[in-house]
Amino acid sequence: MREKLKNLRVSGLFLTWKDPVLFLLPFFIGLAIFTIYPFINVLILSFRENYQMLSGRSDGFGLANYRFIFEDRNFTNALRNTSLYVLFVVPISTVLSLYFAMMLNIKTRLRSLFQTSFFLPMVTSIVAVGLVWRWLYNFDYGLFNFLLSVFGISPIQWLSHPNYALTSLIIYGIWSTMPFTIIIILSGLQSVNPQYSVAAKVDGAREWLIFSKITLPLLAPTIGLVLIINVISTSKVFMELFPLFNGRPGPGHSLYTVVFYLYEAFYIRWRLGPAAASAVILFLIVFAFTLLQLFIQRKWKHY
Repeated sequence: MREKLKNLRVSGLFLTWKDPVLFLLPFFIGLAIFTIYPFINVLILSFRENYQMLSGRSDGFGLANYRFIFEDRNFTNALRNTSLYVLFVVPISTVLSLYFAMMLNIKTRLRSLFQTSFFLPMVTSIVAVGLVWRWLYNFDYGLFNFLLSVFGISPIQWLSHPNYALTSLIIYGIWSTMPFTIIIILSGLQSVNPQYSVAAKVDGAREWLIFSKITLPLLAPTIGLVLIINVISTSKVFMELFPLFNGRPGPGHSLYTVVFYLYEAFYIRWRLGPAAASAVILFLIVFAFTLLQLFIQRKWKHY
């Protein structure tokens, strides 16, 4: 009898260990096939010189692909444009989203309607929205130039002049990034215990002091998460270029981004080695920024 109970206990422990593994197995298989294997394949491909996709041949392994992209003016321009896009879009959209999230957190009759209105651009097609923005930037009858004419300012060639193309893309990027950021920050605001602010008001604290000393520190994990996600997403800016510039990297090919350079090298020029090398460089940059933000976020938390 004791032997049977021992066998049952052993088999029960085995089942409790096996069941979670069986549940997680489809996830790990998908992760290995669609994430780990492509990443390793791209990493290896970036070191294969003169790789031919159809024959699978190459001239060996080396750093020729990395030398090629860093000597390519289009890639260095893509690094510059992508960096400026991220540096402007992420902080500006985060600050604006924090403001609108605090406004939406105020209890009013139409709060649900306003929240839905801010969320709608997130579920709208990027191409369709991009076409609308292309009309807004139109030189002859665009809304932006019309507003400038009201103040006596000459119209600007937003999409056809290299000096204004990146600015146009940044403005569009800020608008397209805000809906997701607002939703995340709003959920963080709603999870903050209101008793802290009530107690501070009873003690005579002003609104700005409550925000800077109570609300903002409690929102630090949420803002850190938003910054990491937005840095990753804005570093991969690609789809926004197509509707604004007819599938081209800006006027006079002056608005290359890293992902657009990768796309052109892979699908148009069939230079698989440089495309893989540019993908690895983009991954390393985003990974470094993510680690830096995680380090800053840990130092920021002081409660």
